[in-house]
Amino acid sequence: MNKVILMGRLTKDPDLRYTNASNIPVAYFTLAVNRRFQKQGEERQADFISCVAWSKTAEFCKNYFKKGQQVGVIGRIQTRSWDDEQGKKHYTTEVVVEETYFADSKRDPNQSQDSFHDSNSAPQIEDQNDFVTIEDDDDDLPF
Repeated sequence: MNKVILMGRLTKDPDLRYTNASNIPVAYFTLAVNRRFQKQGEERQADFISCVAWSKTAEFCKNYFKKGQQVGVIGRIQTRSWDDEQGKKHYTTEVVVEETYFADSKRDPNQSQDSFHDSNSAPQIEDQNDFVTIEDDDDDLPF
């Protein structure tokens, strides 16, 4: 079984390209994924994982994913190799993305487009008199 589930922040906006032969969209991006544990007194470490998405998923990533945004991806690990112009062989390992998810908390409409909501701050309730009492009348329910 080859299945990868990652959640991390985009290091830059996805790079959308098209294949030469078939003109199929392909998006490349890197996720900064925090390691689960950190050594006491040290800054949290992250791994930078290369990802590639194809077709509609690639277009979705390009249209909706932005640098700094936290996203979730599900896919598989793939290794590949190629020869450059000088004949040198290169190898890479990347996640082929099959599913994508938004992982940030919802934005506050008063915040700017580039800043993300602080998940540690509690929502503010301005007027508690706006609540309405709902009567408990179960007679009309079909179950």
